[in-house]
Amino acid sequence: MLGNLDNDVIFKKAFTDKFVLQCLVKDLFGVTFIPDKVETEKRFPMKISYIDFKYDVFAQSKDKRVIVEIQKVDYDYNFDRFLLYHNMAIAELQRSSKEYKASKVVYTIVVCTGKYVAKERDGTAIEKDVLFHHSNLFDMDGQEIDVFGHKLIFLNHHYIKAATPEAYKDWLNLVKESIKNPENPAINLKNHGVKKVSELIDYEHLTPEERTESKNRHAAESAKAAYTEAAQIEAFKLIATKLIQEGMDDLFIARTTGLTIAQIQALKII
Repeated sequence: MLGNLDNDVIFKKAFTDKFVLQCLVKDLFGVTFIPDKVETEKRFPMKISYIDFKYDVFAQSKDKRVIVEIQKVDYDYNFDRFLLYHNMAIAELQRSSKEYKASKVVYTIVVCTGKYVAKERDGTAIEKDVLFHHSNLFDMDGQEIDVFGHKLIFLNHHYIKAATPEAYKDWLNLVKESIKNPENPAINLKNHGVKKVSELIDYEHLTPEERTESKNRHAAESAKAAYTEAAQIEAFKLIATKLIQEGMDDLFIARTTGLTIAQIQALKII
């Protein structure tokens, strides 16, 4: 049985493994990455923006800096948020650099476990399995000129397609199956990185401390979701009460608020 990669504890256990990071970067970007050091909850010693931010998983080699982030709840500013995180990791390289040229190439990987709510500028819904942002130069013909090399990628298992390249699909399926089908996951164990993750997050291989912390995180997140849902219901009840006072029928109120007919009728008794 797999641990849930939507859980911070499980996610960090999987992606702080150096071999896993090496395989992940190779599959996503086609480059070799051999990390010297891997950290979690990474903060820079000097603030380089007005925002105090930290990275879930932060790893470096002599020539590369890799960041892996999990995003469980989607907000319409997530793309902007992680672009800032990505750019700050680039800007921080200048802190000790004698030249403007960055000493390392920065690769940022954002694993989204919820559906996107952000939309394109024209209002079109974003429903993509893999999204790229390349910090590079392009000529008039669209040909990329590899000067900077920094790359940001968003992965979202909700939008896997038949045409999704296998290297990406392996990791997307791993996340999806750990959440939706942990007891019998359909994942590609021929992918060495995916296989290693499956071994690391196998529930039987978690330490008692990891299991406890994982359950505590899950309980906290469940409680937060319950409070949020309760608050939303109360807000809808206020709207329903106003609609009742306006003389609207129960079916209209139910469609508008999402409340049940029984909940609406109970409001009339109060």
